[in-house]
Amino acid sequence: MARIGLLTFSDGRDFVHADIKAFSYDVEHRIAQALEQAGHEVIRATEPIWTNTLATTEARRVADARPDLTIFNYPVWAFPHFTMLAAAATPGPLLLFSNIDPQFPGMVGMLAAGGGLDQIGRRHTRVWGDVADVAVRERVLETIRAAAAVSSLSGSTFGRFGGRPMGMYTAVADTDQWMRTFGVDVEEIDQWEIVRRSEAVEASRVSAGRQWLERHAAEVRYDGKALTPELLERQIRSYHAVRELIEEWKLDFCGIKGQPELTTHFTTMDVTEAFLNDPYDWEGPKQPIVCATESDMDGALTMQLLKGLSGTPVLFADVRHYHAERDIWDLCNSGQHATWFAARSDDPAENLRTVHFYPEIFYFPAGGASVSFFAAPGQATFARLTRLDGRYRMHVARGEFESYDDATNEALARQSTFEWPHAFARLEVKAGEFLSTFGANHIHAVPGEHVAELRAVCRMLGIEWAGLGTVRMDAARMDETQ
Repeated sequence: MARIGLLTFSDGRDFVHADIKAFSYDVEHRIAQALEQAGHEVIRATEPIWTNTLATTEARRVADARPDLTIFNYPVWAFPHFTMLAAAATPGPLLLFSNIDPQFPGMVGMLAAGGGLDQIGRRHTRVWGDVADVAVRERVLETIRAAAAVSSLSGSTFGRFGGRPMGMYTAVADTDQWMRTFGVDVEEIDQWEIVRRSEAVEASRVSAGRQWLERHAAEVRYDGKALTPELLERQIRSYHAVRELIEEWKLDFCGIKGQPELTTHFTTMDVTEAFLNDPYDWEGPKQPIVCATESDMDGALTMQLLKGLSGTPVLFADVRHYHAERDIWDLCNSGQHATWFAARSDDPAENLRTVHFYPEIFYFPAGGASVSFFAAPGQATFARLTRLDGRYRMHVARGEFESYDDATNEALARQSTFEWPHAFARLEVKAGEFLSTFGANHIHAVPGEHVAELRAVCRMLGIEWAGLGTVRMDAARMDETQ
């Protein structure tokens, strides 16, 4: 649910306003009703804005409720300076909405107001039509979902466990830029805290977690060296230690460096990262907590936005391999995938029945379990925030996850690292375009279609849109129709 501000603008002439007031109220009521039926809270102005004073006082009153998005409604011609004054008192994202009625020139009012906002550099989104129209209403709701995701970032805190991993420039961001662009603060926490606190986790919680994994997983393949009950319990202890640190520091999302210190001398964070991103653990249901491996800051930020749009766990993966003969990508990265992606079920037992916990491979001599499975098939939206010459851009592609028979899945997985989780993805973008332009080694995804919402996010934040493949090709068409 989002909180939506709603202000209706009118003609500044008292005799005109008096004549159109009832019509303006009716249009506003229908908008508010449609949004409330969609589950959102609507904060309305006390009356249509037809004076300078009302423009400022009502905008301030609505803004005091801290809406995720404020809708400026133009059912009729409205004096444009009312919009300028109201916008000055409205700190968050704006949507200008106009009905299309030949009797009342609301469209003229929206265009005049939008042009004025353009001249002062105030970003906004425009939607027009009858809110009763399903397509029009969906464009409004897409903007609301985007605004709620953007709003949730402002004032949030990212917990960065460890520093830059293995020289990755793309995993480190400028904290000043994060605060300026997204309103996100960064808390630096040493990985030693995970090691230190893990020893204090109550033994009964740890053994219960291990037994739960042994009971529900397809397999826990102990080998007496890289994976033992003691090493698995160390990973479970690490998970609880990170949860404790998240609560203590009031973190909203996080990332863990892992390599090489923890993976060489303590244990991998595969179990920790997978179950932080899951909507459950061995102690019951919970909210997913975005956690990026290799403490990838822009990766975690992308995931937090996608989580806000979809309400689901978010995939984190390396772009590991392109199988040219099948035109599919193997998206694979240690144990980072949330186990939810195995079946995308609310029942953890259904997801875990195909999840294997294998001994870690030679990259990680400290040992532990790698969380291994094949992602369930289905449509997905793929995205990644990257920077070009210091400026943020958003790569977005459509695609779908595919899964095959057991023999094919295994044969494909063994061409890279079999013990890691795999998401075989068919992207709606040519491999040449992707490899020539994509600005990171990590990619992220959520089920479903979220392209329009991501475009709205970019407009609100002033981020360059870098659609790939079909997303790039249909951008002009979407602009014309929306």
